[in-house]
Amino acid sequence: MAHSLHSGALQDPRPCLSVVIPAYNEQETLGDVVEKVLRLPLALEVIVVDDGSQDATPGLLADLSRVYPNLHSIRHERNRGKTAAVKTGIAATRGDIVIVQDADMEYDPAEIPDVIRPILQDKADVVYGSRFLVRKATRVLYFYHFVANRMLTFWCNLFSKI
Repeated sequence: MAHSLHSGALQDPRPCLSVVIPAYNEQETLGDVVEKVLRLPLALEVIVVDDGSQDATPGLLADLSRVYPNLHSIRHERNRGKTAAVKTGIAATRGDIVIVQDADMEYDPAEIPDVIRPILQDKADVVYGSRFLVRKATRVLYFYHFVANRMLTFWCNLFSKI
């Protein structure tokens, strides 16, 4: 990879990041998240997969695409679910690094550089995020959410034999 980090700064800030944004009825937040992602120096492209939205999301995407040439939108004619939207988006990426950003702004796009830093530093091939391990928590996580997540993970792992 052509990137090197020295003292935390990129020496070769060549755009290499593809950001996939699955969206379903996200007219309220989609414009903000797209604009924030496209401000990132490493953003090569943003691919928004509109998963059959029934609100103004398709029109908003058309408007944003005219303003931002590195924004690409793909539309599922019917809602197929987030996993299908993510698969569709990833299949269309060109970047060396791919990240999935939710359209509802639950995660701040400004944190993306921190998330991909281990990849850019050649210390990792993949980075997984967890809201339970965040050092800078931005919202309260209720105990029952934590327990439900752990139980769901356990059962998924059990049935998939992972």
